[in-house]
Amino acid sequence: MKVCIYGAGAIGGWIGVKLARAGCDLTVVARGATLEALRTHGLRLQQGEQTLAAPAHASADPAALGVQDLVVIAVKAPAMAQVAQSIRPLLGPDTMVLTAMNGVPWWFFQGFGGAYQGKRLQAVDPDGAIAEAVPARHILGCVVHASCALREPGFVQHHFGNKLIVGEPSGEKTLRIRQLAALLEQAGFETEVSDQIQKDAWYKLWGNMTVNPVSAMTGATTDLILNDDLVRGFISAVMLEAREIGGRIGIPIEQMPEDRHQVTRKLGAFKTSMLQDVEAGKPVEIDALVTVVRELGQLTGVPTPSTDVLLGLARLHARVHGLY
Repeated sequence: MKVCIYGAGAIGGWIGVKLARAGCDLTVVARGATLEALRTHGLRLQQGEQTLAAPAHASADPAALGVQDLVVIAVKAPAMAQVAQSIRPLLGPDTMVLTAMNGVPWWFFQGFGGAYQGKRLQAVDPDGAIAEAVPARHILGCVVHASCALREPGFVQHHFGNKLIVGEPSGEKTLRIRQLAALLEQAGFETEVSDQIQKDAWYKLWGNMTVNPVSAMTGATTDLILNDDLVRGFISAVMLEAREIGGRIGIPIEQMPEDRHQVTRKLGAFKTSMLQDVEAGKPVEIDALVTVVRELGQLTGVPTPSTDVLLGLARLHARVHGLY
């Protein structure tokens, strides 16, 4: 299978190495230092005591890589508009596009059914350019439950977690999603095919839409955030707003915020991806994690005063640091 990784950061690199070692013909769209590192060393992954390497044909120009069977988009949400401008040479009639991204994706209401079927979310695709560049028939959703970080360009450190949840936006158990799941299992991932991938994306968002921006503003690891009663109380208030929104769009969450906090505590003291981006001077994913929740609140008639405070502070902090 011809597989292209678009975004060879921590998650993209982790997925890419494992797919290449499972026999896929791997290519990577990369630029700058990452492109040079891939051409020199290939894609590398530190997993426990093992250092795994995989050759990868890398180019800054997707047209040089040609049509793929599978394109894994593993960029941060702020980069997606630029990806949309250049992805077309990778797409043939049957190319699968797997979006391994945080937050609410631009295709969230595609195949969803219900009152909001086909609704475009301004926060993540303001002019519809992404949806136009990546037609809905290509899209498969992926929710990543793993923690990885870049040691250096093209060299990923895997910390914990090994789960990928994949699914058709429609929830159908199509032949292609079952074949993709089998490939991911073969590559060594714990893989689950979802009945409603939007629910899995929303549930992950429910935990990280708060801890991520709070960590980005404060520099605190997750344990310190949850150990502060006032901060944890504020986070819980935001989560209750998102929980109400989820119920109105057809994604009820049975848990309460404290239940989710206990899950996060078990992961120990770690830096969120957004804090890692701040420290690296990279744009932060505020719109796909927080702005979009405010938009969904307006869409469903749910007041979001706590979410609004979080968004305002996180956005201001990011603007001051040139990251938004």
